[in-house]
Amino acid sequence: MKKLHFTIALLFMFSLAGFSQNGPVGHLTIFSEDGDKFKLILNGELQNDIPQTNLRIEDLSQPYYNAKIQFEDKTLQDISKNNLAITDVDGTYQDVTYKIKRDKNNKSKMKMNFFSMTSIVQGYKVPSNIYVMHYGQPRSNGGYTQTNTTTTTSANQGMNMGVNMGGINMNVNINEPVGTTVTHTTTTTTQSNGGEHYQEYDNSSPSNCVNKVAMNNRDFNSAIETLKKESFDETKLKTAKVIAASNCLTVNQITTICKELDFEGNRLTFAKYAFDYCVEPKNYFKMNSAFDYSASQDELNDYIQGKK
Repeated sequence: MKKLHFTIALLFMFSLAGFSQNGPVGHLTIFSEDGDKFKLILNGELQNDIPQTNLRIEDLSQPYYNAKIQFEDKTLQDISKNNLAITDVDGTYQDVTYKIKRDKNNKSKMKMNFFSMTSIVQGYKVPSNIYVMHYGQPRSNGGYTQTNTTTTTSANQGMNMGVNMGGINMNVNINEPVGTTVTHTTTTTTQSNGGEHYQEYDNSSPSNCVNKVAMNNRDFNSAIETLKKESFDETKLKTAKVIAASNCLTVNQITTICKELDFEGNRLTFAKYAFDYCVEPKNYFKMNSAFDYSASQDELNDYIQGKK
């Protein structure tokens, strides 16, 4: 037991040291509503070598940045935005999202508008369709890396700890019985040109958001107001998918979003898409109220059955 107590104390000291070195940070996501690929420059530094339509920059330690957007399509005008805020009015770092769209009167003119600002969520799972960069880290010159990790912990088998804090790697073996814990997790990380696409799956459930905290009412109401401002149903559908991909949603929230879509086909498309972001997939049958035709209800039910 003395060995176990010493090990725990040692890990605790390393965790304090690592924590003290890390200050607060914010995150920035920029997506193109019309699918135009772009490069992002923050404070004069290029963030992504390969143009993207959906880009996320993590670990931003400054409250404001000067941003410039350069499009792959050279007929589109660059966007410059000074003092792009990563904090709220109280100076608290946030997870900020901006939307790029084409000007209705001049298709070569581009606009970047504020979309949403939410509190930082620890352990947030980045959707696989978002290209992720970590600010200040060097970009690679290319290549592709994929890592598959399976972790299993069983009862009374001893314990092995791997810790990486502040660049220090530790492996600790404890040959004393521990409590009963059984977990099965598979994580896949795909890396290309310095960016990362994250996918995390829990083998025990069909959805990434099962039993997680859903989008809070304030942020959800703000998202609905954004949907209401869109003039075209296809644009509403694209925006609705971004909302779902960036959050976990209840059945009622998904239903509310569906009802903002004018066309039955788009409602069905979104209902299928949002299933993986629902915190309560067992109650997805309540989604039937979002449709006018029984054929749509039947198609959604068949889709759900096929996911099981």
